[in-house]
Amino acid sequence: MGKADGFLWVTETGANIALLFVLTAVKRYCSFCSHCILNGTLWSCMYTYSPTEKKWYIPSYLDKDELCVVCGDKATGYHYRCITCEGCKGFFRRTIQKNLHPSYSCKYEGKCVIDKVTRNQCQECRFKKCIAVGMATDLVLDDSKRLAKRKLIEENREKRRKDEIQKSLVQKPEPTQEEWELIQVVSEAHVATNAQGSHWKQKRKFLPEDIGQAPIVNAPEGGKVDLEAFSQFTKIITPAITRVVDFAKKLPMFCELPCEDQIILLKGCCMEIMSLRAAVRYDPESETLTLNGEMAVTRGQLKNGGLGVVSDAIFDLGVSLSSFSLDDTEVALLQAVLLMSSDRPGLTSVERIEKCQEGFLLAFEHYINYRKHNIAHFWPKLLMKVTDLRMIGACHASRFLHMKVECPTELFPPLFLEVFED
Repeated sequence: MGKADGFLWVTETGANIALLFVLTAVKRYCSFCSHCILNGTLWSCMYTYSPTEKKWYIPSYLDKDELCVVCGDKATGYHYRCITCEGCKGFFRRTIQKNLHPSYSCKYEGKCVIDKVTRNQCQECRFKKCIAVGMATDLVLDDSKRLAKRKLIEENREKRRKDEIQKSLVQKPEPTQEEWELIQVVSEAHVATNAQGSHWKQKRKFLPEDIGQAPIVNAPEGGKVDLEAFSQFTKIITPAITRVVDFAKKLPMFCELPCEDQIILLKGCCMEIMSLRAAVRYDPESETLTLNGEMAVTRGQLKNGGLGVVSDAIFDLGVSLSSFSLDDTEVALLQAVLLMSSDRPGLTSVERIEKCQEGFLLAFEHYINYRKHNIAHFWPKLLMKVTDLRMIGACHASRFLHMKVECPTELFPPLFLEVFED
């Protein structure tokens, strides 16, 4: 994502491909540019100048194809009291700033015809024509005045930007009473199923450094599986999965769905929600993630313990989310959005699930407005994390197939196999 002259755009790269994981799952209710994210609409870049072809910004007050009064080239605006092109504007400014006109000399007695072809052949006649058509020397600023003007412009621009942000925060709707009730249900479900809660730092235990460092089984894609680390992870995977299931069962709209759809939704979102819960417990000081609220692991330990490249994606997400300062309610609503993804294959109640997710999204956006985060475009940026989590889920599904080949089946807890096997 980028920025140019106050406009946002998304370049057509792999990031856009990643969006396809959530475009059908997340479809409405957004502000600013999040509507484009959710509907797959990409922004266009607003350029004033192209590196391959000169396309200068033309002010609205100019008539179409209006010409420079000095040389007849295409004009770009009023410069020093006259309508001129960029070339003559720059020539006039340099001449005055550097006091060059006394050194100009015409070889043809000052009778040169100045047009866009000949304008660079005689500086004296070009400058005389600039004066003749009315270009004002007193409007050309010296370096100190130009810098002062530029600074003033930047200060005014920054002030307008802050005013616009403040205005947008004031105008954005906050949750209705009905939405607050929905938010409370989701938040309570998360708190009740989130191991250790806000005390995870005090209660976590670090996995010993010697575990997860000795590769024993070669895994595909150049990864390694440390069976001792893998064994440690399997001890916490079953309660972690159970907590995700309990979270879902505490949501009435989930429990009202057909049993078959409940199973599909849980199998689809389980890794995504577990990854989110680990990512929000990233500790930059120790550079660890805390799994299931109790086991702190390094990037290398998680990678060698079976997750391979998926561990990098989870750690990167943790690093990114650390700047968002999400509260429990925001984490809970993210989980609800992931849970109610209507694009999971095999669902029968697609419209019903989609409507539930739309309700979560609208309440979520309004809660973000209520929180008033001091981060520009916070809502669309947060929605992009849904994309990251969906990617993690897809990568883990592929990784799981490799793990089943490389590791003995008896090492996998039954619930782990039940959730992640097709």
